Amino acid sequence: MTTPHLAFMVLINLIWGFALVAGKGSLEHFPPFLFMALRFGIVALVLLPVLTIHWGRMREVILIALCAGPIGFGFFFAGLAVAEASVVAIATQMGVPISTIFSVMFLGERVRWRRWLGITLAFLGVMVISFDPRVFGYIEGLIFVLCSAIVGSFGTILQRQIKGVGTFELQAWVATVAFPCSLAATFLFEAGDPVALMESADWLEWGGVVYVAFASSLVGHAGIYWLLQRYEVSQTAPYTLLAPLFTVTFGVWLLGDMLTWRMVLGGVITLVGVLIISMREKDFTERLPRGA
Repeated sequence: MTTPHLAFMVLINLIWGFALVAGKGSLEHFPPFLFMALRFGIVALVLLPVLTIHWGRMREVILIALCAGPIGFGFFFAGLAVAEASVVAIATQMGVPISTIFSVMFLGERVRWRRWLGITLAFLGVMVISFDPRVFGYIEGLIFVLCSAIVGSFGTILQRQIKGVGTFELQAWVATVAFPCSLAATFLFEAGDPVALMESADWLEWGGVVYVAFASSLVGHAGIYWLLQRYEVSQTAPYTLLAPLFTVTFGVWLLGDMLTWRMVLGGVITLVGVLIISMREKDFTERLPRGA
């Protein structure tokens, strides 16, 4: 990988790593469903020109959009709202081993011993984190994030079966489906006046929404797909693990997240497991980090 492309790869992971911190800051003001509605509303508006109806495949497109949008991110932002960004960054990586397990269950793919070792390590690492006394204070947040990983992984399996739908076309449908669902959820389940909350938000709180919508969703994913057209997965996969490391760094530095030895140990075990799976995975591009 050339030096400019390596620098771009690090920048993409820096963008993803900061996304959880930016989102966490905004979630201090916006409730999760309202934050999700604002985020997907911006993305839907930007991607409206590429929104295309795929006749005969819309059932699959809508199912994918529900998993990758209001359901998956609904759990994710609910978890991020109450848990520390550092722990969420590690727990989110569970999407990789869960997707691999689903590929065996639903697609009949074969998994050899190295990837089973990676799956075991990833789950073991999250268990170590879960039993940390500090995490007990927001264990429901960790459970929400794991539920998000399960739903998102099921959406990944559906994505691997659909053909002829472009990346940005699918992102456009995810945003288009997620926006009204999230808006309805905020009126039904969240307290407070959404309009008043938007009017009272300061520039930092709005900045988190805009950052997650543009930098994480559009710039980050567009950049990684551009690099994957030029380099093999084995050259790019290890660098994607920089994202949770950046998140942990930013979380401790900017949000005051407290790391215990169990969190660090569990995080290292999980990331080693994810690395093993990723290096052995032919279709790694379909399980790229979502950031926020």
